Formats: sequence, structure tokens, C-alpha cells
Amino acid sequence: MSDSPRWRLAVAATLAATALMSAPLAHAQPATADSTKLGLSPLDAPLFYQILIGEIELRQGEPGAAFEVILDAARRTRDDGLFRRAVDIALQGRAGEQALAASRAWRVARPESPDALRLQLQVLLALNRPAEIAEPLKALLSFTPAAERGALIAVLPRFLQRSSDPRVVTLAIEEALKPYASAPATRNAVLVARARAWMHAADGNRALALAQEAHAQDPASSGPVLLALDLMGLHPAAERIVTDHLARPGAEPTLRLAYVRALTVAQRLADAVAQLEKVTRERPDEPAAYLTLGALQLELKQPNASETALRRYIKLIEKAPSRTVVAANTADGDNNDDDDDDGAPRPDAGLVQAWLMLAQAAEQRGDFKAAESWLGRVEDPQRALEVQTRRASMLARQGKLAQARELIRMTPERGPQDARAKLVAEASVLRDVKRWGDAFEVLSSATQRFADDADLLYEQAMMAEKLDRLDDMERLLRRAIEIKPENPHAHNALGYSLADRGLRLPEARALIQRALELAPGDPFITDSLGWVEFRMGNLSEALRLLRQAYAARPDIEIGTHLGEVLWALGQHDDARKVWREVKTRDQTNEVLRDTLARLRIDL
Repeated sequence: MSDSPRWRLAVAATLAATALMSAPLAHAQPATADSTKLGLSPLDAPLFYQILIGEIELRQGEPGAAFEVILDAARRTRDDGLFRRAVDIALQGRAGEQALAASRAWRVARPESPDALRLQLQVLLALNRPAEIAEPLKALLSFTPAAERGALIAVLPRFLQRSSDPRVVTLAIEEALKPYASAPATRNAVLVARARAWMHAADGNRALALAQEAHAQDPASSGPVLLALDLMGLHPAAERIVTDHLARPGAEPTLRLAYVRALTVAQRLADAVAQLEKVTRERPDEPAAYLTLGALQLELKQPNASETALRRYIKLIEKAPSRTVVAANTADGDNNDDDDDDGAPRPDAGLVQAWLMLAQAAEQRGDFKAAESWLGRVEDPQRALEVQTRRASMLARQGKLAQARELIRMTPERGPQDARAKLVAEASVLRDVKRWGDAFEVLSSATQRFADDADLLYEQAMMAEKLDRLDDMERLLRRAIEIKPENPHAHNALGYSLADRGLRLPEARALIQRALELAPGDPFITDSLGWVEFRMGNLSEALRLLRQAYAARPDIEIGTHLGEVLWALGQHDDARKVWREVKTRDQTNEVLRDTLARLRIDL
């Protein structure tokens, strides 16, 4: 018997087609008078061989012929599955016009099929023909049952958002939704959908106006709130929709948690903490809220409050019926280490994270014994480097720097990313104890090994800035911007460094403004913009920006800058109040100490 590839392909196709014979076609229509007259059944012998021939043609590299055969079978049977297969074959052969023709043929055969309409819309957008979507979009809405139409309207903007011409798509959506704009069951969904479409079309003002109208029309609806959360970064006024809704009795805690996520992304950690505290009051037995609360308080240098929240989280988790997961089910869903993937149960990832954060909180308080006790609970091999880095940080702070560096270097590597992470960890430990030169050298070796890594270049630039090697800092940051133009941190760092030294202030402002465009509302970047305004003599604008930044993120350095602007404005009592407030968090902060010494202020 022949064993040629062609013969094997034929056998494989025969087996696949034989499987089809064991059941009717997926969406075959019941036999009609015409089909009975022609002697056709849902899958008769001629149709079976036609499908077989089409699949063989495709396997032999003839997608055009396969398309024609399968499309003919689809037209004869009016089967949804065969029409979809014809479209798939055309797309596989990069024949967009054939895919569109097949989707249109499907609509002719099955005009009531929403699947045919959806596929036609997808193909039109893939072919970059958004101007042609209006008719199938209207048809899809009209054929959708009234009970399901609101849900379809709600998802339309997301379905169409990948278009290369979002404005044309938005105008098509506007036209298609007109018949449903005043119906009680769909009017709110229409407003939200129109707003989302305009947001994707980069018309934030119109999107905000529609979102506000939707919220005013139905203050209890969650749709305008979710939209407002997406708009907040670009339009601060959208936040009012969120806060108004959350102030209503019975507001969904899940929406408050979504608000927390938006605030955290915007680096407004103090506001996020306030919202999480409300969540814990409303749902005192919800563990996840305490874990997030503890993490944010730790970031805000509030170790005691963080420990309280994290201990509450652990207590709730330990009371839960199931506290372990199989090692393969890791948080990132990827465990390629054969040594670790033995099926043995290990602590839940959240519990491990709580232990690590409790160790960090103890370290912030200077209680290294307690920190080591928490670290000792972590036996997860995948967190080994994180554990050793925390131990190394404590050793370095106790003057045992060589031992700290060796501890990180001896941690086993499971791949290139572990090697990179070890270099970053070693540099971090050196930075924490102000060994700027050593940290610079470690990062230099990292950037040589991992060329064109914008994040490593940024970290090395920050060490160059500490060493007052401004030429190196600027070279590294400009290279990081070249590699990753949308990275706000490199723009901000270069702009701030220039501003802090009173150099090229207009350029510094432009860099920081660009950073703020890339990360709207970021309090650290807002602080930088306030600082450059201060350096340029615009004290009132500097005060406005720094108050805004400090309210969002009561960071020590932001507070130090705010205090200096207040002092320059003659508001000495307010300045002292801010400085005392930040000093309680970290009396050793270098920026605060230098500022007070330069201004000859004794708190």
C-alpha cells in the first residue's frame, strides 16, 4: 500500500469527514419540499464527498479551490457551519474579498442569522472598510430579540474598537442606534454605547457629556459608572459620576473595588486606601480587600496599619475551607520547573504575598527578627528570589553588604529572566544603602547583557543621576525613550532632573508635560510639573499642582516640595505643618533633610 504524503492526507480527510457522518451538520436546516424533491438529506453521499474534496484541496495548499468547493456546499445546504468554514478558508488564504463574499452569501441564505451579520462586520473591519458597516450593523440590531438588544448595544463599541478609523465607526454606531435612543429598555445603554464609541474616537469631551447624561437619566445604573472609570484618567470630571453612584445606598461593592483599581493605577494611593476602608466596613469578612489595603498602606510607609490589615487577611484565609492550591496552579499560570511541579500542595498565593508584605512591614519598623520570622514561612521555590532579596536588604541595612550581595548571587536561576531579576535585586539592595556607584556598575553589566531593555536603562540612569553624572544620565534616558517612546517615567525623570538643577527649564517642562500626557493624573509627574513651575517662578501654579499631587499621594518628597513652595509664598505655618507630617513617616529622607538644612529650618 502506498505511504505517500498525498495518500495520508486523503486518509486523514476521509476520517474527518466520516466523523461528520455520525451527526447532522451543526446548523443544518430541516428538509424542505424542495430538498426532498432533489433527494438531499442533511449529509448525503454527494455532500460528504464534496466536503472531503474541499478539505483535501486545502491540505494540499489550494485554498482557492477549497473555498469554492466548501462555499458551494454551504449555499446548497444553507448550513451555518459550512459558511463559517468557507470564510475561515478564505482568511487562511489571505483572500479578504472572498471572505467577504462568503459572509454575504451566508446572509443571503440565512438573512435572519446574527452569526452571519457579526462575521460580516468582523470581515469588513479586518479589510479596513468601516464605511460599509452601517447596513449590517442596523440589520444585526433589528434581528436581535428585544430582550437581548440592550446587552448587544452595550458591547458594540468594544466589538468595533479595533477599527483603523474609529470616527467613521462611531458615526455608523450613532446612526444605527437612533431607533433605540428613546425606548425605555435601551435608552441608557444607547447613551453609554455612544459615549464609549466617542471615547475610542478620541473625543473625550463628547464621551464625558454622554456619560453624564446617562448617569443623570439613571443614577442607579452601573453602565455610566464603569464608563466613567475608563474616562477618569483623561477627564477628572468623570470621577463625579463614580462618587455620586457610590454615595447611593446599596451601591455595589464590586464597583467600589473597580474605583480602587482606577485610583491605584493613577497612583492616588491615599484615596484608594480610603475607599478600601469603606469596603472593609461594608464587607468585613471579605479577605481580598484586606490584602490590597495592606499592600497600599505598606507603599505609603504605614507599617503598623499595614500589619493590622494583613493579619486580618490571614485570619480570614485560615478560616476558609480551602487554603491550598496545587503547585501547578500558580498565579501566573505557568510553571515550567520540573522540580517544583510535583503536584504537592503549597500555600495560596495570596497568603504567601501577605507573609512577604508582613516581613517588609517589620523591616520598615526595623524589627528584623520579626521580618525573618515571616520570611521563614515562605517555602515556595517560585518566590525564592523575592525572599532572598528581602533577606539581603536586611543584611545590607545591618552593615553586612558583602553577605547580602552573595545571598542574591547564590540564588538559583531557572531562566534568563531570573538572571535579569537577580541583577535588578542586587542593584536595589545597593541603592537602599546609598551605594550608588556599585549599583551603577551592576546595572551597567545588566544593560550589556540585556541590550535595549528600556527599564534597565532607566534604572541605570537614576544611579547616574545620584552620582551627578548628568551626561550619562541624559544619554541613558534618551536611549530609553528611543526604545520605549510611550514610557512616561523616562520623560519625567529627565525633565525633573533638569528642573531640579535649574537647567533648560522650558525643555524640562515640555518633557514633564509629555510624561503627564502618557500617564494622566500621576501624582509623581504632577509633582515634577509643580516643581518646574516653582523653578520658573510660577508660584501659584506650582502650589496648585503640588497640592493636587500631595492630596493624591502623600509622599515624603512631594510633601517636601509642597512645603518649600508654601514657605516661598510666606505661608510658613502651613509649610511647617506639611514638613512635620512627612517627617513622621521617614526622618531620614534625604530630600527632606537637605531642604530643611538649606532653608535653615528646625522643626
